[in-house]
Amino acid sequence: MRWALRVAVAGGLLAVAGVTGLGAVAAEDPLAVHRAEASAGKLEPVSAVRLEAGRKTFEAACMACHQANGQGLPGAFPPLASSDYLKADKNRAIRLVINGLQGPVVVNGAKFSSVMPPMSQLTDAEIANALTYVMNSWGNSFGNVATAEVTAVRAGPKPKQEAGSATEHPGTTVAELKYGGAPSPVGAAAQQIEMVTSAGAPDMTRKVFISYGSPAGMPNWGSSGDLTPEEVDIMARYVQHVPPTPPEFGMKEMRAAWKVFVPVAERPTRKMNDFNIDNIFVVTLRDSGEVALIDGDTKRIISILKTGYAVHISRLSHSGRYVYTVGRDARLDLIDLWMEMPGIVAETKVGLEARSVETSKYGGFEDRYAIAGSYWPPQYVIMDGQSLEPLKIMSTRGMTVDTQEFHPEPRVAAIVASHEHPEWIVNVKETGQILLVNYEDIDNIKVTQIGAARFLHDGGWDSTKRYYLTAANQSNKVVVIDSRTQKLTALIDVDKIPHPGRGANINDPKFGPVWVTSALGNEKITFIGTDPHDHPEQAWKVVRVLNGQGGGSLFVKTHPKSSSLYVDTPLNPDAKISQSVAVFDVNNLEAGYKVLPIAEWADVGEGPKRVVHPEYNMAGDEVWFSVWNGKEQKSAIVVVDDRTHALKAVIKDPRLITPTGKFNVYNTTHDIY
Repeated sequence: MRWALRVAVAGGLLAVAGVTGLGAVAAEDPLAVHRAEASAGKLEPVSAVRLEAGRKTFEAACMACHQANGQGLPGAFPPLASSDYLKADKNRAIRLVINGLQGPVVVNGAKFSSVMPPMSQLTDAEIANALTYVMNSWGNSFGNVATAEVTAVRAGPKPKQEAGSATEHPGTTVAELKYGGAPSPVGAAAQQIEMVTSAGAPDMTRKVFISYGSPAGMPNWGSSGDLTPEEVDIMARYVQHVPPTPPEFGMKEMRAAWKVFVPVAERPTRKMNDFNIDNIFVVTLRDSGEVALIDGDTKRIISILKTGYAVHISRLSHSGRYVYTVGRDARLDLIDLWMEMPGIVAETKVGLEARSVETSKYGGFEDRYAIAGSYWPPQYVIMDGQSLEPLKIMSTRGMTVDTQEFHPEPRVAAIVASHEHPEWIVNVKETGQILLVNYEDIDNIKVTQIGAARFLHDGGWDSTKRYYLTAANQSNKVVVIDSRTQKLTALIDVDKIPHPGRGANINDPKFGPVWVTSALGNEKITFIGTDPHDHPEQAWKVVRVLNGQGGGSLFVKTHPKSSSLYVDTPLNPDAKISQSVAVFDVNNLEAGYKVLPIAEWADVGEGPKRVVHPEYNMAGDEVWFSVWNGKEQKSAIVVVDDRTHALKAVIKDPRLITPTGKFNVYNTTHDIY
């Protein structure tokens, strides 16, 4: 499937959103099959009301993997029909629905090693009914499950590291468990879910994740009013069919989308406001398609600006005057902080989907150019830095680094500006190629291509700003580029989906300067030596691995003036972990971590309340955390005193809708992390 066609359905829709098969499924209604079996005397009588309720819960929560006919998917998800594993132990079945399952199991002689997310969001009655339905369908005659039995299992002692338990920590190995395991409006809306059959495509539910979203990031397109029921229906059908090739997006389309609201000549020549611009935080309001500018000194919102949808990153010009935001819809906005009331002065659209933007920072080119990289089309565009006028488009289509096969749609995952040359470092995700794009002469552009590792993602600088360390996430590697020599320095093996953001630089008391990354796939926090001059024996090696709270981490953070290292875990399936952060003492790393109950401090009421993206203020004595709640629920930003780790302030405002990333102007301008 083309990546551009996933704009509205990203976040695991096909994995967990009610898709009932990748091929044809049985045409018969499973409930009708059950009734026929019951009438033939094959089954112990069970209430038709319970079976009907169980069917609806099964279709909403289980059918995506196990299929409408209970046959599962060969090699991926085990069958429930005639399942010896299901039949053998009823209490185990209850326990696995509540706790989830991760790791190899053998069902009917076949080995399966996929992930079953915990379904703890279901009520005891829903679990009992769903299991009863499963145990009495497709030829099964395994008895039934009472609500009281589920209640007893849920209240009983937690099993000791049962093989594959997805809720054991540090055994969480796939952060995306959160998509299925967190509270979801789907359960409450199960009565409204209906099946849609599209000719030539599998059956699917009409109103599951497209309509209601998921607490791990899939927007609620239908219930929010962004899409009408008719549009949801069209989207649901569309994603299940082989799509046509999406349209390209070239210079004609970019220039048509380009708008300058305040010409450069009409902008102020000096700062016209009293804000301490260096300490402004640019905060992504994910689901409202906005950013908030918040005064870091007063903790007050300066303004809310309409931007592209779900801004992925905000970058600052070298001067610190301009903020560049890029939405997942590939809309780029330019914010001028010098204006009396900071506002958007230009915008453009660089494609259909995008994630990255950066500016020129090398001496003599400050603020001259901007660059944005697209997911679709697979390309990057160079623009005028003060107007966003598109100047040059470059494709990223090419050969993969390992098999040397042509890839037609390799996405631009991240871009950073070199401090050693007039270059941008461009990560091309699927091919594993890193491009050093020289902007000295964009009419005769020079690109140095460095083969790294596939599935490049995000990264940042070491403390000297010479070496760029970036994750090749699904390859489980960290890539090191020497931006001075313009060569690959190292490929470092790490464990299970590193996700550094920009990473964190600390002076390890034992190993000297190190760069730190956490991971989506496990609880490990990995320290990599970065000082080939004074610590050559540790350089470009994993020198330390600490255990954090669990998998599902997105960001680590510290500051040159701080002795703390913060690790978030917003995608962990355990609410206690996703709603808190771990903090380590840099001077005593072996002592373990302290847990800060950020969501509890926020006191925003119900909701998933994921705590994400620690960001320091300019002075390095405060850390800001987003409490990222549902779109219709209350969110907040929690400010912590970095020295004492005590609560300092909570910023609440109805306009703070699903805050996620925060970018302090000074720290972002100067690559301080």
